[in-house]
Amino acid sequence: MPTCKMLSIKKVCCLAIGLIVAQLSCAATAKQPAPGFMAELARDKVLSWQFSPYTHHFSDNPEHKTVVLVGLEREYANQKLDGLALFSNSFGQPTVYLYPWGGVYKSILGVERLSFKWTAGLLYGYREPYEDKVPLNYKGFSPAVIPALAYEFKHGWSAQVNVLGTAGLMFQLSAPFK
Repeated sequence: MPTCKMLSIKKVCCLAIGLIVAQLSCAATAKQPAPGFMAELARDKVLSWQFSPYTHHFSDNPEHKTVVLVGLEREYANQKLDGLALFSNSFGQPTVYLYPWGGVYKSILGVERLSFKWTAGLLYGYREPYEDKVPLNYKGFSPAVIPALAYEFKHGWSAQVNVLGTAGLMFQLSAPFK
């Protein structure tokens, strides 16, 4: 019988494959106009999909599971960010991070391709018996602020390190969603 860990990772992998297929299908049908809601979603914004295959935990806990994340992020012309991420948390629970607030500061420390990013929003997914693993958790809901450093190695493509408070570092790849 499959374990909860395998089921949640399998769901996240299926979602990642779905995002990749959507990305490729958009390129294949580039001559077709985008549906109205998609055109509005991307108007004057840069859409990126996100994938994180690895999170490094600062503490060694035998209960920690593999964390896998897929998400979609919008960057506005004024360097504001918002987005949605789906992931299996450190304890194998399906989790959602919705962040309506965020920003990006480009060319930091004199490095043209290096940027500092921050996002703020709402997490849902840390439930019993792990509700105390994130601060201010109420029935699985908790606020979150995530700072990150990103390096754009190819136009639109970046590697990013997200700082997860005192818990760990998440390593992420972002690519343009066209």
